[in-house]
Amino acid sequence: MSFVRRPLSQGDLDLFLAAHERLVEGRPGGRRLALKFVDLNGLDLSGRNLTDADFTGCALENARLTGACLNGAVLFCCDLRGADFTGARLVRADLRGACLRGASLTDADLTRADFREGVIAVPHATRGLAAVKHEKRQGIADGATFAGATLDGIHFEGVTAFKADFSDCSMRGATLKGANLKDANLSGAMLEDATVEGANLDGARLTGAILTGVAVERATTNRADMTGALRAPTPDARSRADALTEQALDANAWAESGGVFGAPAAFDGEDLRPLGGRLAGLKLPGLSGKHACLAGMDLRGVGLQGASLEGADLRGADLRGADLRGSRLNGALLNKADLRGANLGALAIGRDRSMPVVLVEASLRYARLEGAVLDGARLDGADVSGARIDATGLSEDQQRAIGRAARAEAA
Repeated sequence: MSFVRRPLSQGDLDLFLAAHERLVEGRPGGRRLALKFVDLNGLDLSGRNLTDADFTGCALENARLTGACLNGAVLFCCDLRGADFTGARLVRADLRGACLRGASLTDADLTRADFREGVIAVPHATRGLAAVKHEKRQGIADGATFAGATLDGIHFEGVTAFKADFSDCSMRGATLKGANLKDANLSGAMLEDATVEGANLDGARLTGAILTGVAVERATTNRADMTGALRAPTPDARSRADALTEQALDANAWAESGGVFGAPAAFDGEDLRPLGGRLAGLKLPGLSGKHACLAGMDLRGVGLQGASLEGADLRGADLRGADLRGSRLNGALLNKADLRGANLGALAIGRDRSMPVVLVEASLRYARLEGAVLDGARLDGADVSGARIDATGLSEDQQRAIGRAARAEAA
């Protein structure tokens, strides 16, 4: 950076933060935080509500912003090198021209954030605003960690993110035109309908990434590893959508009639993505969907009691309020799935018998499980890295199972 910033102490910053929070919360004595060209290096802003705050041109190198709410905040041309934004919310944040080299944005929500180039009016070091010059600042995120973050609809045009970690990110509808993603880790990233025209994906890892609607041929992909990447549904899968929908409705009738009409659905190995939101709210107990693909689907409120979903791909699926009691999800992929309020408890099958949910060796990386019922669920070998789960709601056996899995992965 080519200009001098005035430093601010932690104590003085806390006064500004408190005044801004009063404004956001509608309490007396509030005042919007507008700190421009200020040195905030290494300071602590963790957990603060900084909605719509203005940090234009500030230095926040190695600052701590874990869990902070920065929705709509202006971080225009900020120096954010090494800053910790783990779990922060930055929806529609203005990050144009910001430098995020080496920053941690693990599990942050950056929906529709703007990372593009910015032009900043830089005051003279001694003459101040009397002699201003304009400088272009490219968005820089080289070596930054976005693992598990939500980056849906971001503006990332022309940004350099060399060797950045985007593993297990949701990047639906992201604009990545001309971005430098050389040697970046995009394994397991969900890139549905992302625009990658002119992007440099040379040497990038896209193993297991969801590339539905992504014209990767318009990007540079030399040495890129796309092993196991999930592409658009085949014409055959799309042609089967209506028949599979009829089968689902038949299964719903079977559930509602107590088994008089219809039969449970059999979707083993099927790509169900062409059904869109047609399964939401249906009662589908006993469904068999082993190794089926339901990635990104709207499954809100679906009844899947006793379902067989071993090895199914449910990454990014919306399962809020779903009834999954007694379902078998061994080895299923539930990365970034939304299971808030879902019931993954045991299913009563007799007077003194019940069937637990089985999540043995399932992947729940960065899944949302707030308010989910997990009574008795088997989690042996399950990967819950970054998952939002209330540990106090888990039994000691469940916590031990998760701990063993974490230790095995670390080894």
